[in-house]
Amino acid sequence: MPTDPVLIVHGGAWAMPDDMVDAHIRGVNNALAAGWRVLERGGSAVEAVEEAVVIMEDDETFDAGRGSFLNRDGKVQLDALIMDGATLRAGGVGCVERLRNPVRAARKILSDSPHVYFVGQGAEQFAAEHGMPLCDNKDLIIPREVERLREYQAEAARRLSSQDGNDLFAPDSDDVTISHDTVGAVALDRNGNIAAATSTGGTLNKAPGRLGDSSLIGCGCYANNESAAVSTTGWGEPIMKLVLAKWTADRIASGNLPEWSAQEAMNYLKQRLNGHGGIIVLNPQGHIGIAHNTPRMAWAYKTVHRQEAGIERSNQ
Repeated sequence: MPTDPVLIVHGGAWAMPDDMVDAHIRGVNNALAAGWRVLERGGSAVEAVEEAVVIMEDDETFDAGRGSFLNRDGKVQLDALIMDGATLRAGGVGCVERLRNPVRAARKILSDSPHVYFVGQGAEQFAAEHGMPLCDNKDLIIPREVERLREYQAEAARRLSSQDGNDLFAPDSDDVTISHDTVGAVALDRNGNIAAATSTGGTLNKAPGRLGDSSLIGCGCYANNESAAVSTTGWGEPIMKLVLAKWTADRIASGNLPEWSAQEAMNYLKQRLNGHGGIIVLNPQGHIGIAHNTPRMAWAYKTVHRQEAGIERSNQ
């Protein structure tokens, strides 16, 4: 008997200002619609999360694809991961500068490569060899982010000169007012399989070559039909140290529901490392979990019976 499909997407967790709420809600709803079309016609969970994430990579609202944060050298460097819960196959790319849709390259690695992960020029070479067009890095940069980086570096330099103790090149990642608009999706298809995908431009003013949690298996993204599909967003370094996506999936494998596990993950992130962020979780039975310990997180989900979107969510 076919399984009823489910799709959840997120568009970042932070202290989102009121004037950005509409764009975020619109963006996650557009992503939800794209992924749901795949599931509705009987497509796979892997395909659904890919299509949902592509929509958000193409939306300049989010820190993924075009419009992402710039690193300290003024370049966009992108990371993405996609994982199939049925087979545990995965594909990831890191520090790519010439791909408009890094999740497309990640999907191609999942399906066409014996390897799991490519970085930098190697990832771009793989993508080009498999028919994906390369772009110029400047095509991924928008004026809003040039100005954001300029203002950030000017303020960091001012604080450094006044001996406030800030490293010019260390982002204030523990500040929830700084955007963490990493995007992600988790899906359950009609065959009962789950998948997850996450994509990001990383943190503002990051050092060139820095990898965050988003493209690392078990950190920013994980999927296993024996537990759950998970995508995270937020301050990457604490999420990596806790291997948070896998930590959450393990709680579900032990018999806990996604709703409880998502909230516990956020509690653990805050209590153990004073980290902040958000998480979406889905098990093969179609139960969902959405949680964040930041003031707001853009999210949306759809089942055959219900659809919702919002910027705040409490599982307590």
